[in-house]
Amino acid sequence: MAGGPVEMETIVSLCKRRGFVYPAAEIYGGFANAWDYGPLGVELRRNIRDAWWRAIVQERDDVVGIEATVITNPRVWVASGHVSTFNDPMVDCKHCNSRFRADHIDLHAPCPDCGASGVFTEPRMFNMMLKTYVGPVQSEDAVAYLRPETAQGMFINFENVLTTTRKKLPFGIAQIGRSFRNEITPGNFIFRTREFEQMEMEYFVKQGQHEAAYDYWRTERMRWFLKIGVRPEKLRYLAHPKEALAHYSIGTTDIEYEFPIGWQELEGIASRSDYDLRQHADTSGRPLSYFDEETKEHIVPYCVEPAVGVDRTFLTLLCDAYDEETLEKNDKRTVLRFHPTMAPITVAVLPLSRNEKLAPKARAVWDLLRPHFKTQYDDAQSIGRRYRRQDEVGTPWCVTVDFETVEQDDAVTIRERDSMTQARVPIADLVPALRERYDAAVAQTAQIAAAFTPNFATL
Repeated sequence: MAGGPVEMETIVSLCKRRGFVYPAAEIYGGFANAWDYGPLGVELRRNIRDAWWRAIVQERDDVVGIEATVITNPRVWVASGHVSTFNDPMVDCKHCNSRFRADHIDLHAPCPDCGASGVFTEPRMFNMMLKTYVGPVQSEDAVAYLRPETAQGMFINFENVLTTTRKKLPFGIAQIGRSFRNEITPGNFIFRTREFEQMEMEYFVKQGQHEAAYDYWRTERMRWFLKIGVRPEKLRYLAHPKEALAHYSIGTTDIEYEFPIGWQELEGIASRSDYDLRQHADTSGRPLSYFDEETKEHIVPYCVEPAVGVDRTFLTLLCDAYDEETLEKNDKRTVLRFHPTMAPITVAVLPLSRNEKLAPKARAVWDLLRPHFKTQYDDAQSIGRRYRRQDEVGTPWCVTVDFETVEQDDAVTIRERDSMTQARVPIADLVPALRERYDAAVAQTAQIAAAFTPNFATL
């Protein structure tokens, strides 16, 4: 089973070696805490986005999606409170000039970087929004911001969505997109970066129904992680105390994961009240309300917001799937035990060798599978090395084409990643056989998720 302790450095090394994640601008010496996603990384990210969108939008009748701009009218960020409140306390070490968030270190302890004592500056507030300028003149009148969250794009489009979709409460607006924060101390690989991708949804309800919606989405979001294969024992809830709540929140609960760096936030579920809609209505002068047919009144809905990062989910899946095991004769293998819905490659087609007799049939099998699964054709090096390579990138099934396939039975061997068991299957039955295995894995985690019942009273 996966789940032994794994160091972050091990994950970073695997990601570069196998094409999940590369250091950004590496040929120029890199760029501070910036990462590019390689061929396998983009597939894993796409799987994450697709699974979230399917669960939040496509499988529901009460949520619709939008895509708002990254750069918008700067008054949006005045109304939301980001210009005045989106600040972190910052200190510098006078000895080595390292910079830290004051709330992330002990200011009475030695500097974490150089070990000097009593050398920190007084904390000062630092706004984390990244500024830019719109137009040819760089003046204060031309200042704009790269969005620090996707949420505001959904609030300022509330009226547009309501008018065009004619949704009734409760309903949600979902969005996936890039956000930017000028973090003081980013780090720990892709856990905290200045450029990241968010998956957020604003679920609007009548006041008085927000507590039930808050509990519902806290439960649903935990179940989603279980469905995509994250182990239950590595997940937990953490409720924010009232004094630690953001300015817009009347209640926030994090879903935490036990990363190599300890328990950290994976997703936040916030009960945002009617703060955002009221702020934008007051600042813009446009009413943002909902006409309640029952009471014949215009009301400003409350909202519940589940918000999770693609990058942090990506890191969670890597850490959760990583396993090293020792086989017979002290043979070691590294395995990423991805759930089939998340694996960048679902099925790899492997001819036993590069013998010219095998290639046409192997490629015909590959052609057969490609419309149904995410596949890869791999004929480089020995079959044993190729199995290990596919194990290391998390491919659930390998299909081997050998001389018996061509000369005798027109069948192939399905090799299963986790158990390494093999089964001979006629090519005519190959797609159904793989689909049956895929569906069984989906059903297994769906059953685990359905059985999950939280006890919020203990938070």
